[in-house]
Amino acid sequence: MNCSGSISAAPEALHPSLWLASQLARSDTRCIDTGHPTLSAQLPGGGWPTGTLVDLLLQQPGIGEMRLLRPALAAVAQRRIVLLQPPHPPQALAMAALGVPPSQLIWLRAARTADALWAAEQVLRSGSCGALLFWQNNIRADNLRRLHLAAQAGETLFFMMRPLAAGQDASPAPLRLSLRPQAGGIEIGFVKRRGPQRDATLFLPLNSYLPNRHAPVDRTAPAPVAAGGVHTELVH
Repeated sequence: MNCSGSISAAPEALHPSLWLASQLARSDTRCIDTGHPTLSAQLPGGGWPTGTLVDLLLQQPGIGEMRLLRPALAAVAQRRIVLLQPPHPPQALAMAALGVPPSQLIWLRAARTADALWAAEQVLRSGSCGALLFWQNNIRADNLRRLHLAAQAGETLFFMMRPLAAGQDASPAPLRLSLRPQAGGIEIGFVKRRGPQRDATLFLPLNSYLPNRHAPVDRTAPAPVAAGGVHTELVH
């Protein structure tokens, strides 16, 4: 009891969404282990939060983001994994190298941004998919909020893949990480997280997570057998 006669209590004991500025917040949603202990230790809840928007801000596509997500995608691959508007057609062999059976993948293409946003919202609200990876260069804040709300309808892992420059814009995502390539791995910056600000970046080695170093798991450029075994749909 303090000198004013009131009983001191830990913030999380009052409400799960409260935390001290010096500590990482407890996640109020289920989290999936990142598979990278040094990264998990820096995330509220100790992993990737489900049922919420996660912003991954890329210097450019294909710098290691798929290897970064490999353990989490493999963990939820009992349900379908949706790739929406990836920069290149996914390759079945590359995804298999990530531990994701091609039969569990759905590749969605949309001719218009509005159609892609509609498809993302339907996937999230259905709650039937383990993960949604959505590549989008330009998206309005109100659309981000709409997708964030849709994600809360279930426990889908939801990653928005956007350019680094988008980090200057406001986002409802409680977790925003910047990703830059480094020799032998990837440099992760903590743009936003529920907890103390971290200015120092985190270097994460990734080569050890790649079963076949010749498999283009990040740069999903077309190959002689591109997207074989991957279910493809065109959103109208």
